[in-house]
Amino acid sequence: MKTKAMLSALALAMLGNFAHADQYYLNLSAAVTSQDPMVIAMEAAAERIAERTDGQMTVRVFPSSQLGSDEDVIEQIRSGANIGILVDAGRLSQYKSELGILSAPYLVDDYTQYEQITSSDLYLQWVEDLADDSGLRLLNYNWFQGSREMLTKEPVEGPDDLRGVRVRTINSPVWMSTIRDMGATPTPLPWTEVYSALQLGSIDGAEAQLTAAEGQNLHEVVNHIALTGHIQLLTGIATSEEWYQGLPSDFREIVYEELLAAGEEASQATVDALDAVRARMEDAGVTFRDVDIDVFRDRVSGVYEELGYDQYRDELTSGL
Repeated sequence: MKTKAMLSALALAMLGNFAHADQYYLNLSAAVTSQDPMVIAMEAAAERIAERTDGQMTVRVFPSSQLGSDEDVIEQIRSGANIGILVDAGRLSQYKSELGILSAPYLVDDYTQYEQITSSDLYLQWVEDLADDSGLRLLNYNWFQGSREMLTKEPVEGPDDLRGVRVRTINSPVWMSTIRDMGATPTPLPWTEVYSALQLGSIDGAEAQLTAAEGQNLHEVVNHIALTGHIQLLTGIATSEEWYQGLPSDFREIVYEELLAAGEEASQATVDALDAVRARMEDAGVTFRDVDIDVFRDRVSGVYEELGYDQYRDELTSGL
């Protein structure tokens, strides 16, 4: 089934390239639901891109992993499919290991500090290396999805409370190492399977940003949220380098500009929504708990050395 779904999505994506010689198509994939600020901003960008290209480019948005898991979609993109995916740097580290530092724990105190990092020469060189070596063009990295918090069935006040707790996380080295060092047992699963896994008891918790957690109705299957803020989840749009370079130069500029603007819009919408999301979750019976961030920060400090990120940390964050 998984292979069949992936091939169907690939066929859909590739069909767009050949439907009309004077038309261009981009399919945007996101794991989050259609109500998420990320998807809403993508839809707005799609309208602006169509308008600025006089209808010669069509952008279609596929929320809730409709085109397949993130891993499957990335492989389609590497094969040249006209797809863009909202993705974190941890997943991209499989293709350019250094990029994983952008998903490392407590790298920044506030998501706005990423602007200095993503404008640095070091980061920009990594982006070009990624395109050259893997065929993935990272267009931008400014989509803030929120702080990652710990969602569990039992209360968590410190790392000791996570001992033996199976926590869903993203299947990449930096995420797995972070959750393990926080004290839990990292358990990678597709985002769309988290609700049922919590409901069935195959996992005991998940780490996620609040907007996405509400979108998946996780407040129905968890009782507690510890405000660990262990990762400021910034993400970006990655697409096929082959497809992107095949666009007319003015279309490349339009796609880049509008998706960059959409990232800023989505980030602000996320920040604006957080208080209301928390209130709705509390009304549903979820207990929020402040924790000692410094304790968790100390526990995960070894992640940087373990993954070879310590040599880049000072250069990227100097002056923050």
